[in-house]
Amino acid sequence: MADTATTAPAAAASAASASSDAPPFQLGKPRFQQTSFYGRFRHFLDIIDPRTLFVTERRLREAVQLLEDYKHGTLRPGVTNEQLWSAQKIKQAILHPDTNEKIFMPFRMSGYIPFGTPIVVGLLLPNQTLASTIFWQWLNQSHNACVNYANRNATKPSPASKFIQGYLGAVISAVSIAVGLNVLVQKANKFTPATRLLIQRFVPFPAVGRLSCRRAPGFSSPCKASCAWQPSAWPYRWPSASSRRCQRLKRPN
Repeated sequence: MADTATTAPAAAASAASASSDAPPFQLGKPRFQQTSFYGRFRHFLDIIDPRTLFVTERRLREAVQLLEDYKHGTLRPGVTNEQLWSAQKIKQAILHPDTNEKIFMPFRMSGYIPFGTPIVVGLLLPNQTLASTIFWQWLNQSHNACVNYANRNATKPSPASKFIQGYLGAVISAVSIAVGLNVLVQKANKFTPATRLLIQRFVPFPAVGRLSCRRAPGFSSPCKASCAWQPSAWPYRWPSASSRRCQRLKRPN
């Protein structure tokens, strides 16, 4: 039985036709080499590829079935490595690896740029009022929190109260920093109107950046762009060579 289980993926791999521009397929592994910067760069471009947002339900089912056939050694003749890599990319972009359920489109990693860009634009709008500053900071932290929750490690659920506590802390901190800096800039009489306007354009950066760094001390790896600030589930890191999304690390003893 062990020999059969071992040889099934190998038989499936040999059944997959070689592709001139695609490496041999490996189930659950990154397509691009992780030993070089260029390989890691292309790997993360794959993760955030917004084209996967437009994959149809039928195409998703076909991709899942193709991977199941490969896994069980029943892959039909003529399937190329490129098709297998594409199927894996689609499945990992849409389905949660723990629950196998579809991730809501705005909260997928492939949706982080198209759905997050309007928020960034809103954060950088000039001449913002107090209400607009609070709104955009709240929306930004809400989007980050939802992305983190949707891509969470579902094998070890955390209490909802912990998530809510972290979310409220993020919103309050971001709003406080942004509003406080805006008030300080407006009261700085030494600045010309042009200089004041220029400085106000950069106020959102320390408000967001401070939250990205405050969770780093005491842990092995700070959170990065693919894993927005997440105080409710400590800690997260960049997806490793064997994972497409954030992986939970154990607390240090």
